Amino acid sequence: MKTEMYNEIMMTIRNFRGLSRDCAKVLKEKFNNIHPNTLYSILSLEIQQKMKNNHVRLFGNNKNYYDSYLEAVQNGEPVGILLRIAKDIDAAPALLARNILEKYCMRDNANVSKNLISKLFKDTTLIDDKDLAYEIYLCTLYDDLYGPIADAMGICIGQEYEIKLQDCLIQRNIAFRNEEHLRLRGYDKTPDFKLEVPIAVNGYVINWIESKARFGNMDVHQKYMKEQFLSYWNRFGFGLVIYWFGFLDCLTKSTEKKFIIMDHFPENIIYMDPACIKSTNST
Repeated sequence: MKTEMYNEIMMTIRNFRGLSRDCAKVLKEKFNNIHPNTLYSILSLEIQQKMKNNHVRLFGNNKNYYDSYLEAVQNGEPVGILLRIAKDIDAAPALLARNILEKYCMRDNANVSKNLISKLFKDTTLIDDKDLAYEIYLCTLYDDLYGPIADAMGICIGQEYEIKLQDCLIQRNIAFRNEEHLRLRGYDKTPDFKLEVPIAVNGYVINWIESKARFGNMDVHQKYMKEQFLSYWNRFGFGLVIYWFGFLDCLTKSTEKKFIIMDHFPENIIYMDPACIKSTNST
């Protein structure tokens, strides 16, 4: 993706106030020539970064949204109170819901464990206040980025594209070892797939392939470079990274000597011909 287009999408996201799912609808209408998965991935990265930057301002010790919730209940406001508060303060609903749940639990026990709060957050039927339980459930249901439902969706999408990549390798008779097998052999940092026999793509010899079911912007890519990609290159040589939902064009400039980046499985593959290998044994 061109930087100009990316910046236009980012500007639209930053100028929007409200729930992320509503912002996603605006993006799909405005940028209808871009795949929805790409737009959603860019949106999720930006919202997560915004929540990280604004966490203290939104959820500092001087904030007590639980009291605001109780006041709304006393005033007879209809269901969806927490969602409306989240929209008003421009916060992720699930993050607000967890903050309120913490305040609710701390009424009786100031030292309530985080494990208990997490348990209640994941299963709202365990919350004694059933009205609050339903409000928190709605927040997790309407939040596309945070909370147990969003986490489960993220894991499923990642696994879906790993399976897609594995199927591509199998269909093309490319021998490989997956991450689980490599870890059993003692590797601590491993790519999704290590090729048993290298292939050539666009003039580069590919020894490993990593699947990323997200959009690759500069921050994401630099993080992966530091934590994953460079380790793979040190161990296994040149490789391929697939950002299934696209990436910024400028990323290719800094990685050309260690791995290549694509947004799909390569079509033009050159396979090694064993007949070309000459024996070094002397007669």
